[in-house]
Amino acid sequence: MASSSSAVNIFHVFTSFHGPDVRRGFLSHLQNYFETKGIKMFKDQKIDRGYSIKPELFKAIGESRVCLVLLSKNYASSGWCLDELAEIMRCRETSGKIVMTIFYEVDPSSVRKQKGDFGSTFMKTCQGKDEEVKERWSKALTDVANIEGEHSDNWPTEAEMIQQIAIDVSNKLNLTPSRDFDGMVGLEAHLTSLKSLLCLECDDVKMIGIWGPAGIGKTTIARALYEQPSSSFSFKCFMEDLKGIYKSNGNYDSKLGLQRLLLSRILNDSDIKVHHLGAIKHWLHNQRVLIILDDVDDLEILDVLAKELSWFGPGSRIIVTTEDRQILRAHGIDDIYSVDFPSEEEAREILCLSAFKGASVRDGFEELVDKVAGFCSNLPLGLAVVGSSLRGESKTDWERQLSKIETGLDRKIEDVLRVGYDRLSKKDQALFLHIACFFFFHEDVDRLTTMLAHSNLNVGNGLKTLEEKSMVHRSFYREIVMHSLLQNLGRQIVVEQSEEPGKRQFLIEPKDISNVLANNTGTESLIGIKFDMSNMEKFSISEGAFEGMSSLQFLQIYSQLGQQNENVSCLRIQEDLKYLPRLRLLNWDFYPGKRLPPTFQPERLVELRLQFSNLEKLWDGIQPLANLKKMDLNFSYRLKEIPNLSKATNLETLLLSSCSSLVELPSSIKNLHKLKKLKMKSCKKLRLIPTNINLISLKGVDMDYCSQLETFPDISRNIKTLSARDTKIKDVPASVVGRWSRCRKLEIGSKSLERLTHVPQGVTKLDLINSAIKRIPECITGLSHLVDLIVENCTNLGSIPALPPSPQVKKSLQSSLTKPQESP
Repeated sequence: MASSSSAVNIFHVFTSFHGPDVRRGFLSHLQNYFETKGIKMFKDQKIDRGYSIKPELFKAIGESRVCLVLLSKNYASSGWCLDELAEIMRCRETSGKIVMTIFYEVDPSSVRKQKGDFGSTFMKTCQGKDEEVKERWSKALTDVANIEGEHSDNWPTEAEMIQQIAIDVSNKLNLTPSRDFDGMVGLEAHLTSLKSLLCLECDDVKMIGIWGPAGIGKTTIARALYEQPSSSFSFKCFMEDLKGIYKSNGNYDSKLGLQRLLLSRILNDSDIKVHHLGAIKHWLHNQRVLIILDDVDDLEILDVLAKELSWFGPGSRIIVTTEDRQILRAHGIDDIYSVDFPSEEEAREILCLSAFKGASVRDGFEELVDKVAGFCSNLPLGLAVVGSSLRGESKTDWERQLSKIETGLDRKIEDVLRVGYDRLSKKDQALFLHIACFFFFHEDVDRLTTMLAHSNLNVGNGLKTLEEKSMVHRSFYREIVMHSLLQNLGRQIVVEQSEEPGKRQFLIEPKDISNVLANNTGTESLIGIKFDMSNMEKFSISEGAFEGMSSLQFLQIYSQLGQQNENVSCLRIQEDLKYLPRLRLLNWDFYPGKRLPPTFQPERLVELRLQFSNLEKLWDGIQPLANLKKMDLNFSYRLKEIPNLSKATNLETLLLSSCSSLVELPSSIKNLHKLKKLKMKSCKKLRLIPTNINLISLKGVDMDYCSQLETFPDISRNIKTLSARDTKIKDVPASVVGRWSRCRKLEIGSKSLERLTHVPQGVTKLDLINSAIKRIPECITGLSHLVDLIVENCTNLGSIPALPPSPQVKKSLQSSLTKPQESP
């Protein structure tokens, strides 16, 4: 049963569990660990358990950010648990509720199929229940078991498993624990988490790291911890701004001076003498001390001030704040507290405290507050600085200042953020600028690595360095995320490279780009152009505009307004655009030419994306495309043919949806053995595709609404998903689908379909909507994985064979039938 209080408070996680299995052991440890991370869990201990789930729990499930289902061997023995689960899964389906799973000493397949001891327990619980209730419970168990989660059998210890679960939950929440305290929003939660790490009752000497980006509040948190009343320590010392105090040069006297500074402060003796680097150990080895080493940017500082735990007496605590996690790791500090960004609600509160001297938004300022907080991306320092600058101002002044904020970086913020950039190596600075100016929108790690593969940047190590220095972070979905203030810093650095835009490395501002392209002022300095045409007037690109950009690697011309913006589609271009020899990305939405220039030679191209183009043909002949991984020509309505792709041997994704003039695929696709995804939805003139080939990597094919297509796609034996609805395909050859052992989804319903004699064994969904078939093959009886069977508007369908013994299949069938039919 759920883990939460009878009065529903603000909380993050609703946990559904069977108390006797987990409450005293695993769950209590999980709850304690959640508390150390500031993750609030709903508790239901005071809710009376009756025969039905209480309204308080329905409310709690609905209000939670995440539902965590802890499945154990006796979970299905409780109708209460099963009702909870059914409600959780209903919320997942209707409102997108995040649901996470833990399989604690129970096999996921036993839950999914309700088999074995788990299944026996479930059947006992179902005795005397209505069929509707049984089916609802069974579907909920099957659906929740299909959600990938942590399995206790896969972990050597519960502690490690709990730690990973907390990380996963935190990533899902994407927030810092709720905060509400004087002076700094959420300080109390920070202190609670840190006190747990500090373990003040232990006599061991401990070093703790506080890690996070500049401006997030590390120093404030450390200072507040330092000021907490405590009789535990004989001496305390807060060494602030060590980055500014100590410059690493290996000089022995400098090291002695740093030790002297610490000892003079902690012992309150300005006359203390230090003659050797054993002085700290000499004075403090038998003293219980609290030392804060703030803003450490060099490992040498830690070696000088806290090289060994033995330098300090039992129970001592050394706390280090830094933007660079690698420094902590290199010094052997394993207990690291990560200071994350506040939630949106907390960010608004921080801004309001600075701007209005209160936690609430002043009437009429709601939208402006949200815009400012959004621009600051919830960085506490940014919120405080911007909020202070707007204090006492009118709405008109806010709007005027917001316009300035959006185009420039407040110098107080820049002074803080610029320090981290300046201390990067040249290559890491270059990688930072690539991300800040071009690959900044939740960029996939693998895509970024591929795009920069042939540069002189070590992307793997560089990303690690930027993460360690809090300049980027990786999301739960392996996306690179950079704070908007850091993006602005990077862009300002690029602007400072030259007063002439054409001589900078990256161009982002639309006016700068249009001037460069119209006046032919681009140079070999340019690496990337990211051109949002949303608010641009029509203009012409001059003849030879790209001729001088011999180093250009990334060209993106797009519109955030998408298809609705006419300016992009009317952008005029000369037919003789000069070739860009180093281009790796060409992304040009609404490309206006009928074909690419004849001088275009894309041997280094990794991605070609020309959505909504005016193209009729890409090029003549065979082009060298060995580096090409993705070709996206979606919505190129006039495209009549695809070029010979025989040399695109590394192509992984081919997107041709709504290319409504396309008649056939070239036979050269037989060479695309790395192709994973082929989408040709709504290619309404497509008639022919190559057959009897085996693209071994191809898993997903979408040919829905290819209304002239007559040939069944026999192009891979490893198909997992085929969508080919509303086509002219009449027959599904058993000789073809009989080899599709990995197929899970078969969506082939159309009025033309008359014959289906075989269905792959592993299929979970069979969609025959609107088909003209008269019978479903007998083999369907043995499809143990089948969940969805859709036969809506199959007016010629006669009897239906015996179905697999799954209530989901019967329910799916009954809901899709247009008139009642008997099925065994």
